[in-house]
Amino acid sequence: MHRQQLLSLLVNYQTRFMDESGFVQRAIGYVEGHENVFFRELWPAHVTGSAWVVNPDRSKVLMMHHKKLNQWFQPGGHADGDADIVRVALKETEEETGISAEQIKLVDGGIFDVDIHSIAPYGNDPEHQHIDIRFLLEIDDRLPVPGNDESHEVLWIDLLAVSHYNRNRSTYRMLEKTREMRNTMQQRHWRA
Repeated sequence: MHRQQLLSLLVNYQTRFMDESGFVQRAIGYVEGHENVFFRELWPAHVTGSAWVVNPDRSKVLMMHHKKLNQWFQPGGHADGDADIVRVALKETEEETGISAEQIKLVDGGIFDVDIHSIAPYGNDPEHQHIDIRFLLEIDDRLPVPGNDESHEVLWIDLLAVSHYNRNRSTYRMLEKTREMRNTMQQRHWRA
């Protein structure tokens, strides 16, 4: 994926959330204006890729307790120069959950959520922003989740309990989108 492909994903993405709509417009402007947007050395912001991982019936979300940040988040990370942000989200999910790529399903190739958030200074890195492009992935929640050394724990969390782990606005948005998907799935099931 080239920078132009990310721009195409962003331009075609629709959201009902006003804050996210603002992030999308900011992301488009920043990606258009910065050729090296996929490199973590680009300041004051760069693109990251992450995944909102759900189980097949959309009743649970896979989250990790990040060691460095001491908070619960979805899997994700730096693109490190890879312009295929979908591939970045898939790779980060595999690495951070310990679940093999064959067991991870990309629900569709479209964007699930966009967030821009500040990262505190760490080591030699100044304070900066992540333009986080998120994709919806599915994993069977019966599989063991070994995790890796970047997290204290990786857990399947019931939708009703997610806010006990993370109260960020962006997590709330993704949770709401998941609830809507789950309701739609249940309505289809009841009609069948």
